[in-house]
Amino acid sequence: MNELSNQQQSIELLQQLGLKEYEARCFVALARLPKGTAKGISETSEVPRTRVYDAIRVLETKGLVEIQHSNPQQFRAVPIEEAAETLRQEYESRTDTLVEALAAIEPAESNGGDEEITHEVWALSGPTAITNRTQQLIDAAGQEIVFIIGRDEVVTEKLLEQLQEALNTGLTVLIGTQTEDIRERIAEAVPNAEVFVSGLEWLNSSPLEVDDNTTISRLVLIDKNTILVSSVHETDTGEIETEKAVFGRGFDNGIVVIARRLMATGLPRRQDPDMPDDE
Repeated sequence: MNELSNQQQSIELLQQLGLKEYEARCFVALARLPKGTAKGISETSEVPRTRVYDAIRVLETKGLVEIQHSNPQQFRAVPIEEAAETLRQEYESRTDTLVEALAAIEPAESNGGDEEITHEVWALSGPTAITNRTQQLIDAAGQEIVFIIGRDEVVTEKLLEQLQEALNTGLTVLIGTQTEDIRERIAEAVPNAEVFVSGLEWLNSSPLEVDDNTTISRLVLIDKNTILVSSVHETDTGEIETEKAVFGRGFDNGIVVIARRLMATGLPRRQDPDMPDDE
């Protein structure tokens, strides 16, 4: 990435974090200088000199710029690490405020009343959204977690910690892997879980279509009535497209029933998620 691209990317990212364009341009300009005057910042950032002062005042208020009251005034950016932490805290604060505000909104009246619909299926896209939903499902589990791992990158320290926490609260945790190496790694990190190499060959390939390059990333069954299945598609050039997932809830939800029974083909009978609990 060349110098111009680095500057433009920095400006765009700062805007995404809440700065206006002139503010972002002035900060990036100061980040390249030990200190500068309004004239120097204007020349470096291509921000009109009269607008530099407005931008600097905002940046100072946010704790991103320091001012030396000399003649002419001198300005300098705070260290990059300090600026990043300041922006991170502000972003997190806004996120917390957003969560509180959204949670306080009264729900709109629904034509469907309070009756729970158990046959809906929802779609999610992107690894971050899918991982967040997976974590939420694990946290909400009340009895059992069955987690089949199709792709190694799904295994993270956060996931392993969550599964161990679930075990610590008395939940049953079954983890299926595709290889013995991953099984050993997980068994070491989550020693009290039942970890096995699954027999689900269709996770990585289709028995019907030779050129099917879609693989299952994760298959999660919570308390036998909530399912999340995610997949990725590998293009002809070897690139991995965005992870996509479907999510369903309800013991008699069709997708949950099908997934439960498909998962059962790769588990020993005593681990079969579709077996009655008293067998």
